[in-house]
Amino acid sequence: MNRPEVRYAKSGDVSIAYGVVGDGPFDVVFVGGWVLSTLTAHVWRGSPAEFFSRMASFCRLILFDKRGTGLSDRVTGIPDLQTRMDDIRAVMDAAGSRRAAIVGVSEGGPMTILFAATYPERTAALVLYGTGPSHVKAADYPWGLTAAEWDEEIRRAAPLVGTPEWITERQEAFAPSTLHDEAARQWWREWVLTSASPSAVIALRRMNSEIDVRHALSAVRVPTLALYRVGDGDYPQETQYLAERIPGAELVELPGEDHGWWVDPNQIVDTIEPFLRRIWSSGDWDVAEVDRVLATVMFTDIVGSTEKLTELGDRGWRELLQKHHAVVRRQLVRFSGREIDTAGDGFFASFDGPARAIRCACAITDAVRDLGLEVRAGLHTGECEIVDGKVGGIAVHIGARIAGRAAPGEVLVSSTVKDIVAGSGITFEARGEHELKGIPGAWRLFSISAT
Repeated sequence: MNRPEVRYAKSGDVSIAYGVVGDGPFDVVFVGGWVLSTLTAHVWRGSPAEFFSRMASFCRLILFDKRGTGLSDRVTGIPDLQTRMDDIRAVMDAAGSRRAAIVGVSEGGPMTILFAATYPERTAALVLYGTGPSHVKAADYPWGLTAAEWDEEIRRAAPLVGTPEWITERQEAFAPSTLHDEAARQWWREWVLTSASPSAVIALRRMNSEIDVRHALSAVRVPTLALYRVGDGDYPQETQYLAERIPGAELVELPGEDHGWWVDPNQIVDTIEPFLRRIWSSGDWDVAEVDRVLATVMFTDIVGSTEKLTELGDRGWRELLQKHHAVVRRQLVRFSGREIDTAGDGFFASFDGPARAIRCACAITDAVRDLGLEVRAGLHTGECEIVDGKVGGIAVHIGARIAGRAAPGEVLVSSTVKDIVAGSGITFEARGEHELKGIPGAWRLFSISAT
């Protein structure tokens, strides 16, 4: 199969390279792992072309290079998962795809999990290969490295990135069965070197060291296939973990030791194809009855409103409140928030990504100071019910309770929000564990210190 014509989709100010191969009856978006390009000419002279050709034999396959890699625009650092989800939507829109199956492999897995949970109306199915919801070891998640171990590993590897020794080390980790094939070694070297710069590799690794989307697994409500190779390091356990927690997910174990999807690609496609064909044949591919989504909720209210009312009187307070509401609504438009309700001096809004919600809340707290006001804000990300076009459910109650814990001028968020915005540049200060009225358990809360 020939390399596809490379086109560009605009996502904000960044141009994302994409291509389409095949003309099957349904669309599939491939989200690759690590920094590896899917569109450079070199890729199409190797085994990835066999994988893409097989996939394109039964679907319309949409490929793209993640921002900062391959043929897409180079950027400073690596963006957060929310921005990368925006890139998928931009590519789908440019390719004329209303709804598609999303295939996420390795490092691309966490982002595709979030995409499926946040945008079920755009996701017909989810396929996850050799991936996990987090790379950070925890008491209830014994894989990956601790934060301290990640820092040490990144420092160790940084001077080596791009060297022949490092490239061989990566090949041994991803595709050990190809190590003794000199042609494969040379081809792999060129693929890595033409996909990303050393600084992009290091930035991506740092972002990965902070990712944790475990909270989003139960919110995935689309048909899901998870598969892995039994000899692939820690990934069997991580893939099993996510499959057990995504409702209705199918889990398939494949023989072999290679993590790389481009090694023995037919083995993987032979599993993916019948799964996607079955969903297409059911007639449900274009049906998107969305009653639950992953969303970030934001609550704000004015601090000391009663005192202000007493000071200004009814008319003065009403005029100030109108100015406050105008400021909040301007920021909601700016950060793509959706106003759900306004009660007195408080706002309830929802967002499709936590980083946007955080920046909106911080912008609101800054802007209202010009009016002589202080507001507090609370945010939480969780699965929300869609009722009459509005979000509801326990996640909303959690967000409201967190807002009640915030100090004047403070934006306070749950640990769920913090875990999802890795790579955003947002920094947090721990505020300890709190009991939230009517909500079981103790909740770790964090204050925003910089955006």
